Amino acid sequence: MTTNEWVRQARKHAHMTQDGLAEKMEMSKGNVSGWENGRHKPSFEQMKRISALTGFPLPIDGVANTEPAPIGGRSIPVISAIQAGMWCEIVDQFQPGDADEYLMTDLELSAHAFALTIRGDSMLPEFNPGDRVIIDPDVAPHPGDFVAAKNGEQEATFKKYRPRGMDASGNMVFELVPLNDDYPTLRSDIEPIRIVGTMVEHRKYRRAR
Repeated sequence: MTTNEWVRQARKHAHMTQDGLAEKMEMSKGNVSGWENGRHKPSFEQMKRISALTGFPLPIDGVANTEPAPIGGRSIPVISAIQAGMWCEIVDQFQPGDADEYLMTDLELSAHAFALTIRGDSMLPEFNPGDRVIIDPDVAPHPGDFVAAKNGEQEATFKKYRPRGMDASGNMVFELVPLNDDYPTLRSDIEPIRIVGTMVEHRKYRRAR
């Protein structure tokens, strides 16, 4: 329940008008109206006074700090690491329904965006096996971003992006860094790797104990 919804429900619980609650609070009707339409929020002390006046309980944690969020209207295909490695080549032929699973998002992404499932432990502790990441090939990475990259076997690897400057031919040299120190860092001037896209969303999931 949002704060404005809580104020409205508290007032109605006590069968008060906005004018009535404003009078009890020794404030103007504009204050109460602003609370209810979300223009501004009451302080915690004001919420406690509203609760005392109306007999309506405060939220469990004392403040209303959440509100409903839309699940999103855009579906993103969850694809395999092999598909991701060839994404630049197959994206124009990829049709709705070709993926076995889709994620819904409200982000404004390119038509080429896709999702990957994290496998293995090379990106622990921030990325757990089973987490999902949404990748947008049309977003250029900045230092420290997380990216999907194409290796020599046409598969996608997911790592932290670290540019290292230009080589003698004017090509950008970059490293792909695992967060788990047990795994090696990859360098674009040592092995064939190419950025596929940049992570724009990370979805973590609660693990069963």
